Amino acid sequence: MAELKKEIPKVKIDEIQKRLLLEVADLHNVPEGAYNIRANGEMAGRASTANIEIVSKKDVSGIDINIAPGTKNESVHIPVVMDQSGMKEMVYNDFHVGEDCDVVIVAGCGIDNCGKQDSEHDGLHRFYVGRNAKVKYVEKHYGSGDGTGKRILNPQTEVYMEEGSYMEMEMVQIKGVDSTIRTTIAKLDAGARIVVRERLMTHGEQTAESVYKIELNGDGSSADVVSRGVARDHSYQKLDLGISGNAACSGHTECDSILMDDGRILAVPSLEANCVDAALIHEAAIGKIAGDQLIKLMTLGLTREEAEEQIINGFLK
Repeated sequence: MAELKKEIPKVKIDEIQKRLLLEVADLHNVPEGAYNIRANGEMAGRASTANIEIVSKKDVSGIDINIAPGTKNESVHIPVVMDQSGMKEMVYNDFHVGEDCDVVIVAGCGIDNCGKQDSEHDGLHRFYVGRNAKVKYVEKHYGSGDGTGKRILNPQTEVYMEEGSYMEMEMVQIKGVDSTIRTTIAKLDAGARIVVRERLMTHGEQTAESVYKIELNGDGSSADVVSRGVARDHSYQKLDLGISGNAACSGHTECDSILMDDGRILAVPSLEANCVDAALIHEAAIGKIAGDQLIKLMTLGLTREEAEEQIINGFLK
């Protein structure tokens, strides 16, 4: 375990916030390594290590995460939880990942709204990934509460990747968020590679928009973006997946979606080749659950509802 460098005393976390932390960051307790926990607009705890330093920004709300070159097998947790109705905040977090690193970064936001006013968390995460560094980034969003106020999340992500770097992004939202616009921009130098796996489910009257704009600017750079979504009830999803190939590069986007009830999904693929050696591919499929899948599971004793849940769980896994 990395040596603990600095820890700031923690504010008490209530039971609702603990449940939200479990949902968005799989945290039962305070994590090992570096972390910054934000609760209802305030820092609820922070720790840095010898290789990973977390400091507060002075001009805006947010933090800088500085990861030293050569750092390996370490993690950073930066979850956000809110359980105050009517709260709205915007935070700015910058990640500076040194050369030859291999780290895991776990983010995410959980909102529990039991009141009448809307609660909203907006954030901008900027990643500066050094040469030959490797980053796995996990971002989960979750909403709960029986109030009439909405749970709104609008995350923005910017990724700047130097030569030979690699970034894997797991973007998950499967419950409780009433409205979201998820925007991801990435710019890759030579030999850099980004892999994105998005899982998204909406229900009720929820709306969700996912936008990916990736620029492959260096020879040998590549991107693989796959989005899987389920739209239930009267919910709506829009998927805008775009790749620009500006060098001898390769890019792939895929939209694979299931419609249920009166759900609606709009897929907007965009491929722009600005180099004769750019190889770009897009795949898309939208439809309902196949009848033969339901019949097969129902012959094993499941009800139709249980069969549908099994298929959806497997699809979003």
